[in-house]
Amino acid sequence: MDAYVLECKERFAKTIDSLKGNFGKLRSGRANPAIFNGVKCDYYGEKMDITSLCSISVPEPRQLLVKPYSREDIKTVAAAINAANLGLNPNVEADAIRIIIPPMTEETRKEIAKKAKALAEEAKIAIRNVRRDTLSLLKEDDSMSDDYKDRVEDDIQKEVEAATKQVEELLAEKTKEVMSI
Repeated sequence: MDAYVLECKERFAKTIDSLKGNFGKLRSGRANPAIFNGVKCDYYGEKMDITSLCSISVPEPRQLLVKPYSREDIKTVAAAINAANLGLNPNVEADAIRIIIPPMTEETRKEIAKKAKALAEEAKIAIRNVRRDTLSLLKEDDSMSDDYKDRVEDDIQKEVEAATKQVEELLAEKTKEVMSI
């Protein structure tokens, strides 16, 4: 396989991994520790990920238990969860923070499905941008024959179609997960 095709494939995989991470941050009605990915907490003047300061578990399907490794961090972790605007209300206990995931309304579900669709569209745009950039590099390369360039273009297009199909499958899966009660 040509180096151009391999590079495209690698960049498409990164785009799809990024999309999976973004989908993990969206609420789905069930408790999911990934919802806290990217939530920053003030830790002795530094901003740190909440996942590196706490253990997060799922004791029940609609409940998260956030246990800071140090008891002194409970209030700052609770403040960070409130500041993240996730629509969650942390209940501070002696050495942990219990978060009850409220059931989602139909309107909320549709809104989250719309966000998922927008994220998938961004991923498709990123895939098309990679294709455009690679094809422009390919056209500038004078070391190959025109026939070989056409073959490489076809291979790149096949990879684009496969990546787009994968994005569509991920979107359908996430939409189904969000819309199920």
